[in-house]
Amino acid sequence: MSQTRRGFFKKSLDISSLAVASTLSVKAIYEATFVEHEIVNIKIKNLDKAYTIVQLSDIHIGGLIDAAFIEKIINRVNAMNADIVVITGDLVDIKLEKANAILDLFKGLASEYGTFFIIGNHEYFHGAYEIMQKVKSLGIRVLENENIYIGEDGRGFNLAGVYDVMGYRTKTFIPDLNKALKDKKEGPTVLLAHQPRYIEEVTSGVDLMLSGHTHGGQIYPFRFLVKIVQPYISGLHQHNKELQIYVNKGTGFWGPPMRLGASAEITEIRLS
Repeated sequence: MSQTRRGFFKKSLDISSLAVASTLSVKAIYEATFVEHEIVNIKIKNLDKAYTIVQLSDIHIGGLIDAAFIEKIINRVNAMNADIVVITGDLVDIKLEKANAILDLFKGLASEYGTFFIIGNHEYFHGAYEIMQKVKSLGIRVLENENIYIGEDGRGFNLAGVYDVMGYRTKTFIPDLNKALKDKKEGPTVLLAHQPRYIEEVTSGVDLMLSGHTHGGQIYPFRFLVKIVQPYISGLHQHNKELQIYVNKGTGFWGPPMRLGASAEITEIRLS
């Protein structure tokens, strides 16, 4: 092959590679900014009435997650007319004083029985106590190794929440499942735990665990790295005979505003 032809093919290959990279980049940016509405139907034993839970997770307020983004999310959630809204950690990823104004928007969340929050690992980086106090001031219930009964007496379910496993490292706000399930009522139990790997500590007393943290891998190749640490990356799984888990891929994003093969989501969970 002549040098001229080799140069032509090399140039064509470079152009093709650039086109593919550009296309993937555009797709990745789109997937980060477009939040899908995921509807998941989950059957739970001994639940006498259907309930709807809307789950948000890993919003990561800070950087490019701004007030306009949050306003759109809140409007979409309110249109779903949920029984409860849950936020499964990593809500704030910036110093609280810089997030205050955006957090105030969450006062606008509406549902039948209210909004519930647990901290994720990123809250530990930015002042977990202060963030929880702020969230409480918004009328949102923070579940701190505790549970609450949702719905009509005898026809509802227990909603429990634990601190994140990051607490084992920081020696503060340490998750305690026994405490979280203490004195819960008869009936099904839904547990909020930020990281899917916490499921290894759940031996009994829980029917469904809702988690986030993984971002579904966020960008496709990282999915395999996340899988080394987390038993589940996204979606609904039957962990054992009694326990199911749903892992939200995240409503926001962390780091660069890019997702590939793991779109952001608002999850509408229909319990029956």
